[in-house]
Amino acid sequence: MKPKRNAWRVWFILLAVIGLSLGGYGVYAGDRPAPLPLKKKIFEGVTYRRMVRLSPRLVIIHVLTVDTRAKGLYLFVTPRDNAEGDPLDARTTSQFLQEYDLQVAINGDGFTPWWSHTPLDYYPHTGDPVTPNGYSASGGIIYARGLEDDSPEPTLFISRRNALTFNRMPGRVYHAISGDRMLVQGGQPVADLDNLIPHPRTAIGASANGRWLYLVVVDGRQPFYSGGMTFAELADLLADLGAANAMSLDGGGSSTLVIEGPDGLPQLLNSPIDQYIPGHERPVANHFGIYLKSAHPDD
Repeated sequence: MKPKRNAWRVWFILLAVIGLSLGGYGVYAGDRPAPLPLKKKIFEGVTYRRMVRLSPRLVIIHVLTVDTRAKGLYLFVTPRDNAEGDPLDARTTSQFLQEYDLQVAINGDGFTPWWSHTPLDYYPHTGDPVTPNGYSASGGIIYARGLEDDSPEPTLFISRRNALTFNRMPGRVYHAISGDRMLVQGGQPVADLDNLIPHPRTAIGASANGRWLYLVVVDGRQPFYSGGMTFAELADLLADLGAANAMSLDGGGSSTLVIEGPDGLPQLLNSPIDQYIPGHERPVANHFGIYLKSAHPDD
């Protein structure tokens, strides 16, 4: 009887270890998206794709492909809040989506002031005044003109009819949002981009004819879930998707992709990592959003 009793003890310990491991992973994973490939149409003119790569590290990638010619689809940038001082009040991407009744939103440009020393010592909180780093406009109102230096941030200009142009200022600016650096130009990845340091990333790109818009958010800084991408890897991804031109937006703890859920509330599609807490959104300056008239039949 003793060998049988020992066998049961071994099985009990093994099952307990497995249970604790799965429970621990469940706590660690929280509400993060399952690390499984997925492709589906989420709105008229908007397709979502979740990509999983195992090499050179495990990484979860979220891609929205948007048909800018879809009926009733309008592109949008965070409007100015304050007439004097810092033009914007910081808000999370989910707050932006809900406040302006949008169906899709991602974080935008880097901004100042910003710091994150500890969970108790950081800036901005929601509502704190901030200024985007680059040229910014919404609805024809220009509220930031960028840093005065020899290497201004790249800028995407968006017309009232969703026409997209990178770095060529139109005669009349309607919407504008800037980014960290160009990733793709003329269909080719930009040379000499960093290929060593992976981080969470946000990027925006467009096809050569401007019809197709690509929104990309890469999860990172989350061991055993997603390690992020380098700028060079991100550029290769955008080029492979079909972007003729693309730029990175603010990354790291700012990287966030949100859609309107079936209940009308914001739904995270990625796993943001502000304060190194999975699922925790950072209040940021401006954002890029999509409004779909099909979601507002009474308007």
